[in-house]
Amino acid sequence: MLKEIDLPLAYDFSRPHDLQSQLVIFKDFGTATRITETGSSDGRITVPTFINEFWTAAQRDANNLHEVSYRACFKPQLPRFFIERLTQPGEVVYDPFMGRGTTLLEAALMGRAPCGNDINPLSLLLIKPRLQPPTLEAIESRLKQLPVEQKADTRDDLLVFYHPETLRQISALRSYFLHRTAAGELDVVDEWIRMVALNRLTGHSPGFFSVYTLPPNQAVSIKSQIKINRDRNQAPPRRDVLTLILKKSKNLLSDHSSHSPSMIAPRLVNKPASATAEIPSESVSLVVTSPPFLDVVDYAGDNWLRCWFAGIDPQSVKLTVPKKLEDWQSEMTRVFIELHRVLRPGGHIAFEVGEVRAGKVKLEETVLTCGIDAGLSAELVLINQQHFTKTANCWGVANNSKGTNSNRIVVFRKR
Repeated sequence: MLKEIDLPLAYDFSRPHDLQSQLVIFKDFGTATRITETGSSDGRITVPTFINEFWTAAQRDANNLHEVSYRACFKPQLPRFFIERLTQPGEVVYDPFMGRGTTLLEAALMGRAPCGNDINPLSLLLIKPRLQPPTLEAIESRLKQLPVEQKADTRDDLLVFYHPETLRQISALRSYFLHRTAAGELDVVDEWIRMVALNRLTGHSPGFFSVYTLPPNQAVSIKSQIKINRDRNQAPPRRDVLTLILKKSKNLLSDHSSHSPSMIAPRLVNKPASATAEIPSESVSLVVTSPPFLDVVDYAGDNWLRCWFAGIDPQSVKLTVPKKLEDWQSEMTRVFIELHRVLRPGGHIAFEVGEVRAGKVKLEETVLTCGIDAGLSAELVLINQQHFTKTANCWGVANNSKGTNSNRIVVFRKR
């Protein structure tokens, strides 16, 4: 439960690096922090809760390397807030549900060692090339060599998205990547071009390969696209795949010269978040992550077209999307036990959750219980209040409803 409390007198303001003290005095965007309390779902503990606009997408331009779409991803300002306050350069920052890799990329840009895991292999294809990107010259040279004019197996049902010539290029490119992967010949330039192509498959502007459809983080079904085409009286226009890949590459790399990712080699794992033996015990200084939120997001359905292009069977990916709160709690407790293992003593976890089911379920209350059961110390809850998001606006979601305008982060520490 959440209730207002008076400003605590016990905070030691002589400790400027203490996170709680920093949150109490935070006024970077002109408003004072509200302090409340949040109780765990089982009633065992209550922790201080700090509410303010602690970051905003407008406070600084995020590095363009972040501009790869993935459903339910958070803004780069979120991990940066915790990375700069709770770690030092060279320390390991980890995300067990890395998605498009926002935490890893922001950590690398800040000189930390990126470490990430995701059970979805598509996630690795989206983040690895951006952590160690090739030069624009190498990309442009490779694009001129790609056999996009060669005949390749294709799917006629995809013509609802693509012009026949565009689909032929996409299919040839797909065949090239699958062949190079099977032969063990895929290099960093190929991985980059494949990543960009995955991000350009569908969208709602001429910068994508497809006719107008939903935003690129959601590929609608064939049936739904037929209806969109009919309702909009549209037909897929011809797009030049290689031209669009080069254009997007230039955009992604536009900040690269002055703000390059760290050269520290990333550690990337493709396992369930509760079973990551590849990550050494007590090696991580900070975890910043956001888990699957019950059954709110259909990750497999959203990514079916990307999976086709990458040669991934989406049915083989056992995503963690429980429908019942008690099942979600059990799974997250197993994850926290694993995070306790990889976290060094004194290390922190910033676990971002959202309001689901019209705000009736406050996952932060359940998360507190999960962390305690795993042997972690619950430090605080931080609620970042935001202005309208583009995604919320697209879906017609009211301001500050359905969890779209607040990040709710539970912070733990390993004793």
